[in-house]
Amino acid sequence: MPKPDRDDYTEDDINSAWVGQAPVLNSTVTLAEYDPEWPRLFDREAKRIRGILGERALVLEHVGSTSVPGLCAKPIIDIMLIVADSNDEDTYVPQLEAEGYKLVIREPEWEKHRSFKGPDTNINLHVYSPDNGQTERYRLFRERLIAHEDERKLYEAKKRELASRTWEYIQNYADAKTEVIDEIIERARAAQYDGFARLYAAHAETSSTNAHYDRPAIVELAGDVAGKRVLDVGCAAGHLSALLAARGADVLGVDASAGMVAVAHDKFGDVAKFETADVSRPLTFLEDASIDVITASLVLHYLKEWAPALAEFRRVLKPGGLLVFSVHHPGEDWRWFEKDNYFQLELLDDEFPLGEYKQKVQFYRRPLSWTFGAVRDAGFAVDRLVEPMPEETIAEADPRWYMTLRTKPRFLYFKTVRD
Repeated sequence: MPKPDRDDYTEDDINSAWVGQAPVLNSTVTLAEYDPEWPRLFDREAKRIRGILGERALVLEHVGSTSVPGLCAKPIIDIMLIVADSNDEDTYVPQLEAEGYKLVIREPEWEKHRSFKGPDTNINLHVYSPDNGQTERYRLFRERLIAHEDERKLYEAKKRELASRTWEYIQNYADAKTEVIDEIIERARAAQYDGFARLYAAHAETSSTNAHYDRPAIVELAGDVAGKRVLDVGCAAGHLSALLAARGADVLGVDASAGMVAVAHDKFGDVAKFETADVSRPLTFLEDASIDVITASLVLHYLKEWAPALAEFRRVLKPGGLLVFSVHHPGEDWRWFEKDNYFQLELLDDEFPLGEYKQKVQFYRRPLSWTFGAVRDAGFAVDRLVEPMPEETIAEADPRWYMTLRTKPRFLYFKTVRD
């Protein structure tokens, strides 16, 4: 699977990742129709690898296109292997090589990734550590394609289109698929929220970070919205939409999760309108220059690329209209997740606590300069940049979060103006 958190590979990147000389393709890509033999080939390899590594093989899964019934693919079996520490090659590389597996890719700086070819079956054995950011992507993508024929057809059409082109390296072909893969995974993530929409609604209604920190900051930056048309992007359960409506705005809340939109409509449908919409795609139901204010509370960091969404925001906003949004604070994420390179765009794994229930989520961490650049390039001017304080009302009710939010930046807030 292409990397989600970096630019396309350069020729130097490809050659430095390969153990030995990277194979040159200089041709089109051959795709085969789905073969029911592929799962059996995976089972055979998995059994052999477990026999070699025993309990050191923590996870072995069939991933990639050959794991999706009905999907055309390069006839190469992709396997995900997780070991305790994939950087500790002594614990698994010699054992695999002794049985004919060949280490061909080594990327210690990216997810501690290694890849092997098989002794007698055409496979890509991808090795990671337990804390990698790829396991969920592999699973989300596979299960989404299996469950949704339309997504499978979309991906297959893109694969066939790209396969007909000539590529210098097979990695170039893989990189070209990144955009459609990311789109499908984003929709898979949105669907995950359907399952805990009501739990989230109950949490967001009273949580200190949402009710007494994030929403007040967004409302303050949005200013006087009486009589204005407001688009609340990533409206979730509708709490911010309701606040804006209470201040006299005509509010349309949109969210990629149909479950969240259903909850929002049930709770606040009498004061605001709600629709299911993916902001990474054109908002065809909105006319040009028809919106006065767009709010986007804690949603943009879920998108790898901001340009399509920001272009749509600019299109539907009136000249001089406001885009008010909040994102995870880049400095806090860098510190909290103990990352080495602040300036890198990275996909991070996190857990969203909902009482005793914890939902795994992923979002992108990026430097502050990247955010400013994306906003500027999309035709917006930053009017205010705010690192807010929590409301005093939680000083006694929730002293732990009160002190945390007063001493550590959690989110970052922008008020921007369409030029």
